[in-house]
Amino acid sequence: MQFLITLALIVIGVLLFEFIIFAHEFGHFITAKKSGVQVNEFALGMGPKLFGFKKGETQYSLRLFPIGGYCAMEGEDEESDNPRAFTNAKIWKRMIIIVAGAFMNFVVGFLLMFIVLVQQPVFESTVISGFSPNAFTASSGMQVGDKITGVNGYPIWNTKDLQFAIQTMQCTSVDPDSLEVYREDCANLPVQTFVELVNNDEKYYGAKLTDEEYKELYQILSENSVPIQTAATKEEAYSAAKASIDALYAYKDLAKIEKYTYPEIEKRDERFRYTADLDVERGGKSVRLEDVQFFTEYKSEEAAKEKNTNETIVRYDFYVEPIEKNVGTVLGQTVSQTASLAKTVWQSLVMLVQGRFSFTDLSGPVGITKAVSMVASEGLKINFMSAVNNIIFIMALITVNLGVVNLLPFPALDGGRFVMLVIEAIIRRPIPRKFEYIINGAGLALLLIFIAVISVKDVWQLVTGTFPGM
Repeated sequence: MQFLITLALIVIGVLLFEFIIFAHEFGHFITAKKSGVQVNEFALGMGPKLFGFKKGETQYSLRLFPIGGYCAMEGEDEESDNPRAFTNAKIWKRMIIIVAGAFMNFVVGFLLMFIVLVQQPVFESTVISGFSPNAFTASSGMQVGDKITGVNGYPIWNTKDLQFAIQTMQCTSVDPDSLEVYREDCANLPVQTFVELVNNDEKYYGAKLTDEEYKELYQILSENSVPIQTAATKEEAYSAAKASIDALYAYKDLAKIEKYTYPEIEKRDERFRYTADLDVERGGKSVRLEDVQFFTEYKSEEAAKEKNTNETIVRYDFYVEPIEKNVGTVLGQTVSQTASLAKTVWQSLVMLVQGRFSFTDLSGPVGITKAVSMVASEGLKINFMSAVNNIIFIMALITVNLGVVNLLPFPALDGGRFVMLVIEAIIRRPIPRKFEYIINGAGLALLLIFIAVISVKDVWQLVTGTFPGM
């Protein structure tokens, strides 16, 4: 049964990928047809032809390998005297034909995102509704009601933007003697007390805490954490921490029968935190919060001892307000989150150039296939539809990625061809076709070599178990 489920997910993934390719090439195809350009072949897949048929002047083909497709237009990559050749069409028509493929990718991304979001019962906003009792962000200046609009200058439109911005923050050393760090440490003291009382509830209370009693104790912890996080001095923060511990022991009059002491704040020479400058809307005004610290932890005790910042994890320590689901919010979130995917792809490319991402972070067809299988496996831990939705979301990211990358001004890509057309429009004469063919040919060769190298890297990571997430 498991084999059949896995096979079904693979088929769904392949079909969705081919649908993405089909949509891209169909964008070129339909605009070429409407512009009077002759289309010689419209193919889905690459390699040897499985079957096909000819209708009018166009050959329609299904090819063996489901890894691409193409729309072959007359005179697109060779000289042609045909009056209906691509190069003989008006320049504005050629521009439309070139960008139509990427446009269709964005349309498909919108549709796939809609399928995912329409199933959700509610959406998340970027307005803070509360904090965990030992929230670093609250100790660093964030407040309930803040609407996050930017992280380190990166515009935040929705929770997808916020997730990307937080996950790409850098871990840096902060002043271990600062008030913010001291407040964080103070807020951790009553949390440790809470964990001790809950984990040993039979010892302290004579019986296991009921769900209602657990909630009451947690409410005491939460309410008493606020004065710690907003303390104006270190002394005030420590006094508030002691008061919070007192309140926890006062529950069920435990303080009358249990002696306890207040732990001291451990002094350290160095602290590492994920930090960022946040732009928030607070009380109708735009406010800049500098060096906000996010909840940071090490993946292992060994990493903590070595202070290995490559082995750190950033975690959310705040909650956000929900957005009610209706027709307007579904469509609004679909548009917003699809646009955010495009923005994420572009920002990732910028970070790659800046050196924030390395060669090992890139993935080709092999890596993408592995990533799809991994998110499908994670979804299966819940149910089959969760796995399908994970695949659909990844495919939405892939199609938007394809649209953005195709518009890059690189030879052989649609963006490179579009730049050539812009130059032609400016100089008011065609660029020498031989020169254009050489440039595009060289660009295509470089792209194929790059994909081959990335694929070898992906295979090596899979074989050695170093693929991200493995």
